[in-house]
Amino acid sequence: MADRPRILDDIAGVAGGALSALVGIREEIEAVIRARLDETIRRLDLVKREEVDAVTELASNARAAQEDAEARIAALEARVAALETRQSKKHPVKHKI
Repeated sequence: MADRPRILDDIAGVAGGALSALVGIREEIEAVIRARLDETIRRLDLVKREEVDAVTELASNARAAQEDAEARIAALEARVAALETRQSKKHPVKHKI
């Protein structure tokens, strides 16, 4: 009967070792799959989500800057038109006939 607990200890040790080996194999398989996917993505000339997000943010910032510039240009054009109107009232153009 003393052999029974030792057999159970041996079985538990083997099971623990097998579980550790399975975890290691799982991690190795994940690393291989990840490497293959990265290689496929590079070969297909695809981009990562982070790159898409970065470009989207750049485009959004550029659009906001463009809208700001358009508003400033419109304000400047209105100011120039007002100054030209005021100038033409002070000095009307005389046409020779």
